[in-house]
Amino acid sequence: MKNIDILIIGAGISGAVLAERYASIGKKVLIIEKRNHIAGNCYDYVDENKILVSKYGAHLFHTNEESVWEYVNQFSDWYFWEHKVIARVDDKMVPIPVNITTVNELFNTNISTEDQMKNWLEENRTPLEKPANGEEAVLNRVGPILYEKMFKHYTKKQWDKYPAELDASVLDRIPVRTNYDDRYFSDIHQALPKGGYTQLFENILDNPNIEVLLETDYFDVKDEYANYEKLFYTGPVDRFFEFKHSLLEKLEYRSINFVSETVDGEFYQENSVVNYPGTEVDFTRIIEYKHFGNQISEKTTVVKEFTVDEGEPYYPVPNPRNQEIYARYKTEADKLIDVHFVGRLANYKYFNMDQAFKNALDLFDLLEKENEPLFKTAV
Repeated sequence: MKNIDILIIGAGISGAVLAERYASIGKKVLIIEKRNHIAGNCYDYVDENKILVSKYGAHLFHTNEESVWEYVNQFSDWYFWEHKVIARVDDKMVPIPVNITTVNELFNTNISTEDQMKNWLEENRTPLEKPANGEEAVLNRVGPILYEKMFKHYTKKQWDKYPAELDASVLDRIPVRTNYDDRYFSDIHQALPKGGYTQLFENILDNPNIEVLLETDYFDVKDEYANYEKLFYTGPVDRFFEFKHSLLEKLEYRSINFVSETVDGEFYQENSVVNYPGTEVDFTRIIEYKHFGNQISEKTTVVKEFTVDEGEPYYPVPNPRNQEIYARYKTEADKLIDVHFVGRLANYKYFNMDQAFKNALDLFDLLEKENEPLFKTAV
């Protein structure tokens, strides 16, 4: 498909949604994807144990955005799933987010009401009106004891930085409950797609106006594609500019090393996800995919996650230095005509899944409303 209207780099959430939206109005769309599959980090498949597993970690869909919920329901049936996470702390299994049960288990208290829980938090937290970093954000919410037990070392493993080295927003987004609610999310809509995320993306991209070119690095072939209306780039923003602006510093990203293991028996652990916030192990969590969707198999698949510096970029590292570097890249990005940077890596911003869907949908609506010029030469 050399004659294309819309060129999209990356077949994850942002790229797939924009492809579907433009194809729906008759535009010829080409997606160039470096990996050998669509669906980005949401990609899942059935493994040798006949269990549906996610290649890049568990993805739990939740949203309060009705427009997003309506959109994804066009392309898959969904089943209700309220995600729960437990953590191994002091040889005990306690729920995350912190709630009444967490405190009672760890401190042998007898809290039973929301008022009592609020009082406990107030007595134990370190009040800070404007937390300056992640450590202060946690201290302001739960205080030093829970900070030490559940947040400090987990954050170091996750980011290779202690909370004090990260922006307050990273840890301020972690919920704390004053009741017994042990759900990880509290959104109105919480569900997983029947048949997995890969089939969801297959359905999103099922349009004769969309072509997907897999196992292709855009930067190896970009000179072959010139006459398009718009380009949407969803990869790391610094990679886009590395050939033109070699003096700009690289941004930091965190990656994950997934170590999978087949275990005999029905289940390995009591929950789909168990976090390990302490220093006794190097991994951050263990995921047992058999729990999702009540899957049946004679064996079970467990995956340990080790967060590392090298590898596929998953998480931007939001601290002042990286925000300053990103601001310089954004200045360069804003100079480009009809080239749009969209998604977690391109915007150097953490998006939940529903936020990524909404961001792409909103961008399409904005661009079509503005009716921008329809011709674009090679970047």
